Amino acid sequence: MQPRVRLRELGIKLGQYEAGPWNSITDVAGVRVGHRTIQQDLSEHTCIRTGVTAILPHAGNLFREKVLGTCHVINGFGKTTGTVQLQELGLVESPIMLTNTLSVPAVAEGTIRHMLRHNPDIGDTTGTVNVIVGECNDGYLNDIRGLHVRPEDAIAAIESARSGLVDEGGVGAGTGMSCFGYKGGIGTSSRVASFGSRAFTIGALVVSNFGKQADMLLPKGTRGSADVERGDHAGDTGAPVSDPGPDGSIMIVLATDAPVNRTQLDRIAKRAAFGLARTGSFAAHGSGDIVLAFSTAHRYAHYPTALTESHEYLADDGDRLTRLFEMTAEAVEEAIWNSLCKANTTTGHQGRVRQAIPYELFR
Repeated sequence: MQPRVRLRELGIKLGQYEAGPWNSITDVAGVRVGHRTIQQDLSEHTCIRTGVTAILPHAGNLFREKVLGTCHVINGFGKTTGTVQLQELGLVESPIMLTNTLSVPAVAEGTIRHMLRHNPDIGDTTGTVNVIVGECNDGYLNDIRGLHVRPEDAIAAIESARSGLVDEGGVGAGTGMSCFGYKGGIGTSSRVASFGSRAFTIGALVVSNFGKQADMLLPKGTRGSADVERGDHAGDTGAPVSDPGPDGSIMIVLATDAPVNRTQLDRIAKRAAFGLARTGSFAAHGSGDIVLAFSTAHRYAHYPTALTESHEYLADDGDRLTRLFEMTAEAVEEAIWNSLCKANTTTGHQGRVRQAIPYELFR
């Protein structure tokens, strides 16, 4: 099997901003990503195609040193955990975990166990911990009713988290996902820009699991984008059109090292919707489209030692914020295309097949 490549390796560069060295969410210093991929054929018709992905804002103790975070709901057909407290307090204090819809409880348990192991004070001399788990429905390719993800799989994903190059396509939480009728999954991208004497990075990681082939809007300048109307892109290449399946979902995780305040981070999170829309999504009724965002610029102590604390935040200058918004939309759009470009054709539960997106569409 020939290794799959990313969008840029097909000669396509999106947007005006440069990508970071890895073109990944891990270009934000300190951010680490880990996967646990679970694939097994249990019988002729029963297949496991699922997994867990963990995003760690930094390599330290996240409970003791929290980071600024937020959540934005584009369309709320989702089953996340931890987002209510995230919206109320604006702090991330655990790894951000991604998995399939029915495995959210198991992944939450594993993440809690991991946090308890490293923080004996949780639930004893201090409060409990708010773990964040997002999901998409991989039931088209995965035996989702089998509940094959266990708490130890979440722990394995966390412990495998590394900086640098991130595996994409059908790995981790993306193992059984579909996008625009093709095989989807994990994708990531980043944007870097100078702001005077400083440079800031925005990185995006997605689990793509949405859309029908007729909805797809290929990047400008590619073969398929010359068509005025949305339509049968697959028919141009001879690739079979897959069963469209349910409306699907997308989880979008944003990271930045820009010293933004809570309101600014909220506004950045909302701009992920524009990168999503550029690919052809309109957030269908049954699509859970959720954005989680955090900034690594400052850490917030669980046990503060002073009455007050001070941090520097980006001035509310329209031009600077607009550039961060543009960077966000570009990174999300490219992350989605990378999730498709890196995914291999996959045969899954009940013999269902999701074809890899044909590279001919991009030429």
